[in-house]
Amino acid sequence: MGRAQSFDTAAAVRCARQVFWETGYEDTAIPALESATGLNRSSIYNAFGSKRGLFDAAVDSYLDEVIRPLLLPFTASPVAPDAIVEYLGRLRSAFLNADSSASANGCLLINSANAPIARDAAVRETVAAYREELRAAIGRGVAAHRPGHDPNANARLADACTAMIVAAFALTRVDNAAALQCIDTAVQLLDHHT
Repeated sequence: MGRAQSFDTAAAVRCARQVFWETGYEDTAIPALESATGLNRSSIYNAFGSKRGLFDAAVDSYLDEVIRPLLLPFTASPVAPDAIVEYLGRLRSAFLNADSSASANGCLLINSANAPIARDAAVRETVAAYREELRAAIGRGVAAHRPGHDPNANARLADACTAMIVAAFALTRVDNAAALQCIDTAVQLLDHHT
């Protein structure tokens, strides 16, 4: 009979998530994960199968605990007219706060899309699904903000805003001012088209 697991799996995943978010999958060493989670290598492998298994759990945790709570206002029925403006304002505040993970590290999934792990089909699918989830949420926000406007124009505006958000997450590590400008551009696009 195997020994019962004596650690909080969700807490360990959150700790590992932060390491992957800061350093990326390839540059995250097992000793760094041991240090962050307080688990030894054998416990990590017994619980998650591999470093990759822990990364996959961290990505699921990131989506469920970081991304989807931010997108929750876009799932309301009806979506509030200012939901998109408030969302962009929260992103801007996060990018302005140098201590926030969003400002310091960007987006775990966008970072992964630009790393060697993106060659893995499952990672590509996860990143593509995240981008589509983001685009659908932004689309609902734009439609609620601009009721009665041409749906095709709203769709193009949602595409542009989504691109600005993705660009902001990709840029913040190297040029925070440019990331902020991307968010400001998305807000200006909304204002210009309202």
